[in-house]
Amino acid sequence: MKRTWVLVADSCRARIFSADKSNGPISEIETLAHPEARLHERDITSDVPGHSFSSHGPGRHAMGADTGPKQNGAINFAKRVAGRLDLARHQGNFDQLMIVAAPTFLGMLRNELSQATANSLSLEMNKDLTRMSAEEIRQHLPEYLSSGHL
Repeated sequence: MKRTWVLVADSCRARIFSADKSNGPISEIETLAHPEARLHERDITSDVPGHSFSSHGPGRHAMGADTGPKQNGAINFAKRVAGRLDLARHQGNFDQLMIVAAPTFLGMLRNELSQATANSLSLEMNKDLTRMSAEEIRQHLPEYLSSGHL
């Protein structure tokens, strides 16, 4: 009997569901939030990189980092979510994990999951279903959530 968790996430919110039966409904057990993801880039930081005169020729050049504060926040949220999943797996809260996430955030999560948690993945879906009800999310998942049919 495999215990199954379903993570539905984007850069703002991660919802964790559990399934008691492989062909039954899912129920939400936890929500992690990252409300800063809804802010505009200009609202996240007041120290926006400016312009500088170059010592190697005429003209001005923009100064900035490779990633902006909004993307850094999303990466940190992915680390937080992955850490929560790693802890839950280690504690034996699930045997099988399904992730349904917005495409960009799914890639960030992949980068942050431990190998052991990644090995427990039975499904990855690149869709943003975070605003849907548990019943609507369940309709996007396979009929049987476990090959062992809980």
